[in-house]
Amino acid sequence: MRVIRIATDITVTLADEEAGGCHDDSGAVPKLNLPLARREFLKGSGILMGTLASGSMLALLAPSEAWAVELKALTKSEGQSLMKLGRTLFPHKKLPDAVYALLAKDLDAKAAGDAGTAKMLSEGIGALNQSVGGDFAKASEAKRLAAVKQIEGNPFFGAVRGQCITSLYDNDMAYKVFGYPGSAWEKGGYITRGFQDLKWLAPPSSEASPPPFMG
Repeated sequence: MRVIRIATDITVTLADEEAGGCHDDSGAVPKLNLPLARREFLKGSGILMGTLASGSMLALLAPSEAWAVELKALTKSEGQSLMKLGRTLFPHKKLPDAVYALLAKDLDAKAAGDAGTAKMLSEGIGALNQSVGGDFAKASEAKRLAAVKQIEGNPFFGAVRGQCITSLYDNDMAYKVFGYPGSAWEKGGYITRGFQDLKWLAPPSSEASPPPFMG
């Protein structure tokens, strides 16, 4: 399981505790580590920063409402565009920007290690900007959707879409939002840990659950 720690690879942070995962016996998600790094120690190519909604479920779990992500190869503008692209591809109102920042961070890590990937991402974002006639990250939702439909199927689209699967859903924040209690196999499975708990789904209709046949 991937444990969320947004401000990684930063020399000094305001929170020193390790990020918590779903490791306790109950499977509950403990406090998340979303530290805000001191700006003078952020030396990357770009910095994505934001805050969790005050009073929200995730804000109550995190030691701080502020979060920061350091980019090593991409610019801040490129990172913001990737966040918006991720939200256009996989729109979840309940997921905060901090989760979509993980997509930018993971793609940035690949760009930092491969010049071809860096070029593909830069050119792909440039094409999106050109398609909306300005900054893709600041364009309207309708313009962003139209621009994304134009690139559907090309390598840039495929790379970002594929990374979304891991970046957006394999982290403690997403687990908490969607009601997933974490890995259970090492704790004996789900038979005693919420086998029938599908709290994120509506109860089935009576037609879907007819009475048992008594013949």
